[in-house]
Amino acid sequence: MNVSLYQAAAAMNANSRWQEVIAQNLAGSSIPGSRKLDISFAGVPASSFPGVPGINGSTYVMPSSTTSINFQQGSLRPTGLPTDLAIEGPGFFEVQLPNGSHAFSRDGELQLNAQGQLVTKQGYLVLGDSGPVQLDPANSSPISISGTGEVSQGGGLKGRIRLVEFSQPNQLKPIGGGCFLAANPKSLPTPAQSSQLRQGFLEGANTSPTTEMASLITAMRMFEANQKVMQTQDDRMGRVITDLGNPS
Repeated sequence: MNVSLYQAAAAMNANSRWQEVIAQNLAGSSIPGSRKLDISFAGVPASSFPGVPGINGSTYVMPSSTTSINFQQGSLRPTGLPTDLAIEGPGFFEVQLPNGSHAFSRDGELQLNAQGQLVTKQGYLVLGDSGPVQLDPANSSPISISGTGEVSQGGGLKGRIRLVEFSQPNQLKPIGGGCFLAANPKSLPTPAQSSQLRQGFLEGANTSPTTEMASLITAMRMFEANQKVMQTQDDRMGRVITDLGNPS
């Protein structure tokens, strides 16, 4: 078995996944509260790969990659809009998807729909302690939202935005648009204890387009280097086969 050929192919596969992660991070860099994906590389025994056994009892190491969500806080920027909310701390908004299931997001770029309900820009209902947060669309009084989520309009309390936290946020499953599902029973939401809302602010994505572009160049060069290794090994094997097939 040509070990270097398999190692180069595994490295190309890992670098291809790295480029996919970078593309996702770049796509999410303009979404308020979006969380970046981190990728890490490690060497694993070749026997872990189907059809790639060791030789003469030796164990060869192949590169592999794993991804995880980075929940580091993003920077806050003022907008002055009363329905823009930023979360300080590890909390999430709880929203209702069109199919009735609940998801979690840190995107605080909210708005009112025609029924006066507080929704995300995708139209998902923002949930409060007693269901969707309902305001009066005919009331032109200013909207006030406290740090703990109490929503007031014209001096009257309209509801309280539900903020939740997770003991194991890395168990959340991203579904796009800055939303996550708590698909793992180990990751269940609890009422927020250490999170506050900032009205008139938005939290930026915790990724830098400049950093991601620099990483993309590195990933592409590493992919090309391993591609060159594969080509070199393929040429060498071709010459060996030709020489062995023509002993004269």
